Amino acid sequence: MLYLLHEMAYYSAAPMRGLAQMTRDFWGNKANPASETPFGKKMFASAELFSTVTRRYGKPDWRINSVTINGKDVRVQAIEDWSSPWVKLVRFQRDATDLRRAGVKKPSPAVLIVAPLSGHYATLLRGTVQEFLLDHDVYVTDWVNARQVPVLEGRFDFYSFIDHIRDMLKVIGARTHVVAVCQPGPPTLAAACLMAEDNDPCRPASMTFMGSPIDARFNPTITNDLAQEKPFTWFKSNMVHNVPPPYPGVGRRVYPGFVQLYSFMSMNEERHKDAHWSYFNSLVSDDDDGVEKHLEFYDEYLSVLDLSEEFYLQTIDLVFQKFALPKGELVHHGRPVKLEAVTDIALMTVEGEKDDISGVGQTQAAHKMCPNIPDDMRELYVQDGAGHYGVFNGRRFRESIYPKIRDFIARTEDKL
Repeated sequence: MLYLLHEMAYYSAAPMRGLAQMTRDFWGNKANPASETPFGKKMFASAELFSTVTRRYGKPDWRINSVTINGKDVRVQAIEDWSSPWVKLVRFQRDATDLRRAGVKKPSPAVLIVAPLSGHYATLLRGTVQEFLLDHDVYVTDWVNARQVPVLEGRFDFYSFIDHIRDMLKVIGARTHVVAVCQPGPPTLAAACLMAEDNDPCRPASMTFMGSPIDARFNPTITNDLAQEKPFTWFKSNMVHNVPPPYPGVGRRVYPGFVQLYSFMSMNEERHKDAHWSYFNSLVSDDDDGVEKHLEFYDEYLSVLDLSEEFYLQTIDLVFQKFALPKGELVHHGRPVKLEAVTDIALMTVEGEKDDISGVGQTQAAHKMCPNIPDDMRELYVQDGAGHYGVFNGRRFRESIYPKIRDFIARTEDKL
């Protein structure tokens, strides 16, 4: 019922959005002599703000057409290499001729960036992908909105996530480097353990976990506390809803993306209020840089996707309540996941000092959990001043975090 009410609220606001858009167009028209008056600018800004806040935010485009390497522009094309009803494996192919012109003569390491399946689209990692493209052949897991998947396509759960990681690594080929951002850490580590035990030739050469709840018992945050305070039945009864028509997944039980979004925004309510007030003032003062910066962030932040019921609930149960992986109790299709099986996969963990989603200690726990990785194949890094988003995007990521991951991957490559 909540999902249906949410949709009804959106469509019922259509007349007000239409009026706001007409108001915006009237007061924003330079042919209107009153458009440059203080009153006209405030009317335009008010209408624009209302339209922006209440509009529908669909899946953003990647918008990665080129990168600059050694001062040369290198064209980039996003190609779908493999897919299932639940994910597309996107390869960002750099133009070979442009690479030669930029002085890149030898093959680059392949990196699979495992994007979070936690409410936002994989395009949230646009900045992450752009940095990795400077030195690597990059692949990304582009997860599908569960409301777009017909019920006849079946289930997608925590164990399906593990299977998908294994399948995609096999598609890419031998000794890929895996970078898991936030939520995918536990299932990605589980996939690596299973592949290591099988001596799978496509097991990753290295795995890097960034701001990930590998062991959520350490330094719990607000989200961790919520998972512990509420019984499992509460999440099942209150956080899962039916997809309404006209979506292809009508009838599917999902954890709606808008619920996750509202939860995250409520954690930093004043910050978001201040951001929209600053956006209003930027519109009034014709501050194009301020307007562009605001829209760039919120166009991505407000674009959300739904998670399947079974994946969401199993993640709550296994990762945040039972801590199955760090306790050595995770069983995949009847088979125990053995952390000690990892012996030749290099391990790096990255955390943010001010991460309010995955507290410091939760990610680096992977080092103790994998006791048989040699010391010279490990790296632990905590970024001063970085919050959760700053672990994988922004200035600190570009200037401090990415160079360390790049060098870690390069050292691993030298040992292969």
